[in-house]
Amino acid sequence: MLIVHHLNNSRSQRVLWLLEELGVPYEVKRYERDAQTMLAPPELLSVHPLGKSPVIVDSGVTLAESGAIIEYLVDKYGNGRLRPSEGSEARLRYLYWLHYSEGSVMPPLLLQLIFDRIATNPVPWPISAIARRIAGAVQSSFIAPNLKRHLDFIESELAAHTWFAGEEFTAADVQMSFPLEAAVSRAGLDSGRPRSIAFLERIHARDGYQRALRRGGPYAFM
Repeated sequence: MLIVHHLNNSRSQRVLWLLEELGVPYEVKRYERDAQTMLAPPELLSVHPLGKSPVIVDSGVTLAESGAIIEYLVDKYGNGRLRPSEGSEARLRYLYWLHYSEGSVMPPLLLQLIFDRIATNPVPWPISAIARRIAGAVQSSFIAPNLKRHLDFIESELAAHTWFAGEEFTAADVQMSFPLEAAVSRAGLDSGRPRSIAFLERIHARDGYQRALRRGGPYAFM
């Protein structure tokens, strides 16, 4: 049976969701983040050399990287579902958003998380004052403008299409769920961008999403 090595509050939640949408039987092996560092536990190193999640094991194949996992699962189990047909405009949009998620919008969201911690974690004075000034300058001059540009772009795209690839739900929407959920807590995504919030409301209401939550356990980004 396909095994998902699942880390709490991580990208692996969307792999569980995709499997529920596809109706593929799977087993979940759960791992918990370190409460202090929020890093994955060392046990994941025995599954993949980078020690990160998601990782799946399927018929002897071990695969990491959520984008690669999604492409593999849709190829193997989709039977034409959850991706547009070859040669269509929607297929190009599908490929774009499938890779935009981790290649473009997640890096500034990760930087936001890191610099938030620099600004708020206890550090001895006077280092703390210097660290907070640097963090504030980086956030205001680089991270915040970049995130605003990305969130405005996403909002405009969802104004033109119901889903990221077009008018049909696809695996690209599964892939895009994590950065938008993270943006609510890290980047101030709120009702000021109503189409992005409506997208999140639509995916959260899906039966497959709800089943994946029950399988994966508590998920702070919902």
